[in-house]
Amino acid sequence: MAPGPARTADLVARAERLAQDRGLQFTALRRRTLEVVAEEGRPLGAYDIAERLSAPGKRVAAVSVYRALDFLTEHGLVHRIASRNAFVPCEHGHGAGESAVFLICRRCGSVDETISTEIERSLDRTLAQAGFKPASRIVEIEGECEACQGRHEASLPPD
Repeated sequence: MAPGPARTADLVARAERLAQDRGLQFTALRRRTLEVVAEEGRPLGAYDIAERLSAPGKRVAAVSVYRALDFLTEHGLVHRIASRNAFVPCEHGHGAGESAVFLICRRCGSVDETISTEIERSLDRTLAQAGFKPASRIVEIEGECEACQGRHEASLPPD
């Protein structure tokens, strides 16, 4: 779903249900942090989020934003893109042990989230062979999105 009010409202409603079902506090800062991440449409770092949450004379500390992001990440509402040290909203709940695969465009910075049963099976085998129990299962793949490939090809001189 594209960034915008509907997506933001859906994510906040999901967060509210999750907090109520699990007896968690969905504080104003956690809500606003989720809203900022959902509204952006690109990965945001904690300092960028803190800047957007701050008002004249009322600065929001990055450490407070990091705490809110820890909560949101722990409960599957946002994902951390490690290669960018930035955060994106989670568009859907993940099943137990389900991996998130992020396709990160180096040209435009877009991040698409997908799942892959093939990667899941291969990762399961690899983890079982290593006797390793992961805390998270996030795969980041960098390259060039279809839109940027088209723009690049369109700018090449004809053969």
